[in-house]
Amino acid sequence: MIRTALLLGLLFVVPFGVHPAHAQAATGFDAQAASAIYNAALSFLAPRIVDPEPVSKLTQWGLQSLTAVDPQLTVAAKDGTISLVSRNKTVFRADVPKDDTVAAWVPVAIALTSAAAQSSTAVQRAGTPAIVQAFFDEMCNHLDPYTRYVAPVEAGEDREQRSGRAGIGITLMQKGAVVAVADVVRDGPAAAAGIRPGDTIVAIANEPVRGLGASAVESMILGPEDTQLSLTWRGHDGKPHEARFSRTMVPAETVFAERSDGVLTIRIAGFNDTTDVHLAQRLQDGLAGDDPPDGIVIDLRGNRGGLLRQAVTVADEFLPEGPIVSTVGRAPDSDHVWRSTPGELGEGLPLVVLVDGHTASAAEVLAAALADRGRAVVVGSATFGKGLVQTIAPMPDGGELHVTWSRMLAPLGWPLQGLGVMPQVCTSLGTGVTRQALNALAAGSQPMLSVIAASRAARPPLSPARVQEIRNACPASEGRADDMTVARQLIANPAAYAAALMPPIR
Repeated sequence: MIRTALLLGLLFVVPFGVHPAHAQAATGFDAQAASAIYNAALSFLAPRIVDPEPVSKLTQWGLQSLTAVDPQLTVAAKDGTISLVSRNKTVFRADVPKDDTVAAWVPVAIALTSAAAQSSTAVQRAGTPAIVQAFFDEMCNHLDPYTRYVAPVEAGEDREQRSGRAGIGITLMQKGAVVAVADVVRDGPAAAAGIRPGDTIVAIANEPVRGLGASAVESMILGPEDTQLSLTWRGHDGKPHEARFSRTMVPAETVFAERSDGVLTIRIAGFNDTTDVHLAQRLQDGLAGDDPPDGIVIDLRGNRGGLLRQAVTVADEFLPEGPIVSTVGRAPDSDHVWRSTPGELGEGLPLVVLVDGHTASAAEVLAAALADRGRAVVVGSATFGKGLVQTIAPMPDGGELHVTWSRMLAPLGWPLQGLGVMPQVCTSLGTGVTRQALNALAAGSQPMLSVIAASRAARPPLSPARVQEIRNACPASEGRADDMTVARQLIANPAAYAAALMPPIR
């Protein structure tokens, strides 16, 4: 009678014919908390991942992580059952669910993990957060490189970084014994108060900062949003100035411009909430006056990306009406085509885009759009090749699940993922090859013609061998000083620029 009651209790907790060897979950594993996370994550992930996988496979991949926690544990599915073996002894066995659903598989995963916690000291000591992290790490290892679970603490830090930091919109640098302003965010509180690059920080809250390093002074300036800050600085006029600020979330400056020898160079370090506005402002400033530049260089070297919509808006500044980028996925709301609107800044001026092996994601979107639409010459090396879009779901524990749910396609339909952007002028093969290419372009011949044609004709899915074959023509590398020299030479030689530009390939 007692045995019957015990079996009924077990079947109530673990449905689908589960027959665990132990009845109670160990204190090192919170089954209820893990169940909530697994349910939320798998329900969000399964219908969205770019390459579909059954829930059964996703769950079993995740459960293999128990072996990483304790090498004495083995999870196996065979003959309609899934079992957990510890030191050659089966400690858990359950029928494989007939339905490939989250509701069917999560209870089995929780029951099996509870049994692992009961039979393994290593699993008990790991605790629920580490077990959950390991589950998703192992599962995501079988997916794309960017789908991942982020634990609560790290997720909170990521959210704070995406939003910006509460301050007054300045970056600092050490200048001898004093701390100077390196840069000022154009529309931040510091800029509104008249602080300029080169000004020096004198005091914070009437406390002198002389002798402190730039990082220490920066930490004193940063603080909770909407709190007050009193700052004294010495301006270019040599006089001290003081103002009271309310700390606000100011995204870091991402757009930097300078004009030299008739060329306007705009470096975009990343894409955040203000990149498009600051790009338009700096571009308009650079084009204003009676002496327009001979050409424009957009420097995307080292730009790891950021917000896709910002890259689209920046591309729109330079392009007439037409396609910029499209995203394609399994979820209906992941499919989208972004288009530029009529009107463009810098119309008629030569435009060169500098890229390198670290140019990625949103930066590749911008480079690809300008090249495919015949608006710019791309100079440098093959870019990183990150052409997947992630969506983020909050988890019950405060963590986040980042899921890749769509692929990005350039205007002519080729995939950015893996392939990256191939430059029209390659500089990664050395100075001699670059010089030969410039001579050929000046004579009206385009050395990269067949490579660019192959890249733009590519369609997903591409085999790794085919991707490597195309990219080998201009291997990814760090940006070089020659890149800017090449850009200037192209702008100065209309014939070479026209040959490098190439008409859009249809």
